[in-house]
Amino acid sequence: MFHALVCGAVVFPGLFYAFRKTLKHSFRQWSDADVVSVSERSFIVFSYPINLHMNLPYPIVLCLHIINVDWVSHWLVNGFVVFGAPYMVHDIYAMYLSHYHVQRVRGQSRSYSSHSLQTVKAFVCKEWMLILHHLALLLVFMPITLFFRRGLGDFFIGCLFITEFSTPFISMGKILIQLGLDDTRLHRLNGIVVLLSFFTCRIAIFPFMYWMYGWQFGIPAHKVAFHLPLQCNVGNMAILAPQVYWFILLLRKAKRLYQRQKRGKEDGSKDRPRTD
Repeated sequence: MFHALVCGAVVFPGLFYAFRKTLKHSFRQWSDADVVSVSERSFIVFSYPINLHMNLPYPIVLCLHIINVDWVSHWLVNGFVVFGAPYMVHDIYAMYLSHYHVQRVRGQSRSYSSHSLQTVKAFVCKEWMLILHHLALLLVFMPITLFFRRGLGDFFIGCLFITEFSTPFISMGKILIQLGLDDTRLHRLNGIVVLLSFFTCRIAIFPFMYWMYGWQFGIPAHKVAFHLPLQCNVGNMAILAPQVYWFILLLRKAKRLYQRQKRGKEDGSKDRPRTD
């Protein structure tokens, strides 16, 4: 476990600082805010293939070998949880750096002349939900996985890993905007992938887990919740609620983008000279 923790502590910060140095050298016209923001997103995009390579087999393999959703286990689960812990810690730090430099560019130079308790407080107030999400994974999800579940429920842990599948696509969308590619087919295609992957892996995965549990034990899907301990249902709802909220925000953003592009096309067709 210690080796996994050390590997995570080296890999994730290393990726972030490598991207930060490379982008600063390659895009000299970018501000510190641009460099840190894209570095944060690039670090997420390129670190997730490592995560997905490790966590995708869990639910797939355990679904194909349905012996028991409670008792089937995989030796790599605990190791992956420990390996991913430094990612959660460093991502909070990277988000803070991005927030700090963006606020400086937006004219908050007096308040953000240097790092202080005030800048940290402003960051926490602005990004409290994401910070809470990361801390909950570190302080609640990780201890339960490592110490309290007694080696049971790897199938459900694997399904919870899958909820992060949409994250690199969300980050990729923000990188494309930063590069001025927000009005391209690639950005629109990425947006569709974001919506589909977010809904499938962060929302639909929860009724799927309940359905699988009911299928295993011969319980109708609508009665599964009544056969599970209260803390399991409360925990699932606590994880699901912010996912639904973020999905609604994504839908609103997609609608605004679609309307903006539609207006742009209409304005372009009006300005186009007649050929008849």
